[in-house]
Amino acid sequence: MLILIGPSASGKTEVAKLLAKKYNITKIVTYTTREPRVHEINNVDYNFISLNEFAKLSDENFFAETTYYNNNYYGTAKKDIQDNKCIILDPNGLKSFLKLHDSHIISIYLNCDEEVRYKRMISRKDAIEDAKRRILSDRITFNDVNLQGITFVIDSDNISLEDLCDKINNLYSNMLRTIK
Repeated sequence: MLILIGPSASGKTEVAKLLAKKYNITKIVTYTTREPRVHEINNVDYNFISLNEFAKLSDENFFAETTYYNNNYYGTAKKDIQDNKCIILDPNGLKSFLKLHDSHIISIYLNCDEEVRYKRMISRKDAIEDAKRRILSDRITFNDVNLQGITFVIDSDNISLEDLCDKINNLYSNMLRTIK
């Protein structure tokens, strides 16, 4: 399983879409209590559920991991953990997966300059105040201490999505070959 981690607007979602299209590494559709953004589709981008539904599934031990990020809950269903799957997580989600001690789980951190990320958020129609708040929050969430256990770090601010996707696939494929 491939884990993509990075601050807001670092390219995680777009890379995941391209990995599915080019390399058949399908994105795990996680669950969240946040509202959909413009152009997001339920059961494609996320499984958008209510706080009550999330709590019920959590009580039923449905999730392999859950996290609270930017005032919303996120979770991954246990049934979705497998090779040639990709998931987007925050550092807390990564910590949960690292506890599984599964050598097939490879994590890649997409490092990206704050100014580039801010411009991306504004271009995708995020509210200015939300973008500023997320930049500040990400400084804390994605500090070096919270990124222990990352397999690879890639800078995503000056590389095309296509090249970034190819680079990630090469790293992932080579790691899986080494493990097998």
